[in-house]
Amino acid sequence: MTKDKLLAVKNLQTSFFTDRGEVRAVDGISFDLYRGETLGIVGESGSGKSVTALSLMRLIPTPGHILEGTVEYFPEPGKSGVNLRGLPRKDMRRYRGKELAMIFQEPMSSLNPVFRCGEQVAEGMRHHLKLSKKEARAKSLQLLDAVQLPDPNRIYQAYPHQLSGGQKQRVMIAMAMSCNPGVLIADEPTTALDVTVQKTILELMAKVKDELGSSVLFITHDLGVISEIADRVLVMFKGKIVEEGRVDTLFSNPQHPYTKSLLACRPPLNYRLKRLPVVSDFMEIQTDEEGGAKIVEKEVTLESVIRGQRVPALTQLRRSRLLKQQVPILKVENLQTWFPAKHNFWGQPKSFIRAVDDVSFEVYPGETLGLVGESGCGKTTLGRSLLGLAPVRSGKVLYKGQSLLDLSEAEWKPLRQDMQIIFQDPYASLNPRMTIGKAIMEPMQVHGLYNSDAERRDRTLQLLETVNMPPQYFDRYPHEFSGGQRQRIAIARALALNPKFIICDESVSALDVSVQAQVLNLLMELREKYKFTYIFISHDLSVVKFMSDRMIVMNQGKIVEQGNSDEIYEKPQNEYTKKLIEAIPQGKSRSI
Repeated sequence: MTKDKLLAVKNLQTSFFTDRGEVRAVDGISFDLYRGETLGIVGESGSGKSVTALSLMRLIPTPGHILEGTVEYFPEPGKSGVNLRGLPRKDMRRYRGKELAMIFQEPMSSLNPVFRCGEQVAEGMRHHLKLSKKEARAKSLQLLDAVQLPDPNRIYQAYPHQLSGGQKQRVMIAMAMSCNPGVLIADEPTTALDVTVQKTILELMAKVKDELGSSVLFITHDLGVISEIADRVLVMFKGKIVEEGRVDTLFSNPQHPYTKSLLACRPPLNYRLKRLPVVSDFMEIQTDEEGGAKIVEKEVTLESVIRGQRVPALTQLRRSRLLKQQVPILKVENLQTWFPAKHNFWGQPKSFIRAVDDVSFEVYPGETLGLVGESGCGKTTLGRSLLGLAPVRSGKVLYKGQSLLDLSEAEWKPLRQDMQIIFQDPYASLNPRMTIGKAIMEPMQVHGLYNSDAERRDRTLQLLETVNMPPQYFDRYPHEFSGGQRQRIAIARALALNPKFIICDESVSALDVSVQAQVLNLLMELREKYKFTYIFISHDLSVVKFMSDRMIVMNQGKIVEQGNSDEIYEKPQNEYTKKLIEAIPQGKSRSI
């Protein structure tokens, strides 16, 4: 990294004009990006990170407008820059993709589903570098190989839906680096990816930066990831930069209460907390006389908040109480769930994907059993198999001594009250045409709980209060809420039938670390209040360790290790478990 500016942003202001008034997403920020530097931008959803990136690229969608500021790009050292904001739209296209390239947050929605992946990588080179179709194909195959995709020829011919999330993200990286850009903007490129895939993507981006000599603007909500890749960090809150500095300085001595909260709220690995710190532990947001937000810092330190929540690893009282539970609430024996991989001419399966392959375990009343592994290891299929939502090939599943396999839907109905699931994607599991109040009431109506809709409505309002949501949200629709709020709605819906056994399937995987902390705290509080039994599924070992008493590690459909959560982390026996632990970003705040 040099002190030679590549990008200079001054007083950038971007607003969205809606029926409810102006929303100032980016509020007069200024920063510089130097050649060879990786600059991190961190903050929660709504802090203005992504809008900042889209403003630099001039890709702000309607009803958004860039109102003020300059974005000056210096293509050659020592020479005058170009104000990208002042360029005509036609001229801006020459810079977008060639000089400034972007890796978007969601590759599935950023890749065109009707074009092959290789064609999408080649398109930019044919437009900007004027390569022939043959030359662009050859260069595309080199790029797909450079981003460590297996069988580049197959990937070139594949459509986006035929690839995994990690593979689609690598295709996006290949597209972004295809024209050797000076600035590579990465908007949450590792969100919701497995820790092992995340580690590979981070290493790949560092390699790309070094090979191209590019500068990287890396946007994320996770300071642990930032600690692995960035040189400097900007912390954004409600459209403003509240703190900036070098990574080592910011981690060792954060000054702003918001930065302290981001450092504190990720589940730690080297000690156990009773409750995760949240933003409100460090600051309050008050409305000033002009209607603006005013931050009031609380007189606490990062160390004091964390130490106030520390508990011994799986306290002896809880451990002894769980060990007394000799009769498991759930018993699984030799469970197998296979899916056809290939079919013959007559439509009969020729080979199978062994999603769950000879799995056996027990869960005790009041226990939280963590289930961890990479995407494709069989975690979600196992959870769905337990609830009769996936076809089981063979094995036994006993709930309170009753066999769950081969039950009719009528026989399942009373068990549905006792056994619930919180799905990974709450937006997909909520009906977009149904208000959230009616969505929570619906299972109560199906199972005939309470005497009238008025009583069911009262119960729904109680549930909304339980998950810390105001009663006026009853008549709103799912699209009107943030990801964290939708997840709380999904939790409230799961609680509507007063269950005893709940499966949480990646229920916090795509949330900001601060919102994730709130949801995890809520799940822990509900467990203690209602004596729930959980199976908690996640690819994030730090989250599973915080939530669970015991842990199961899955790989390729099989259980490779199981035991006490703290002991598995401290002394893993299986090489796959060791690989998962080594891949977790180790933020410097974890030493507190």
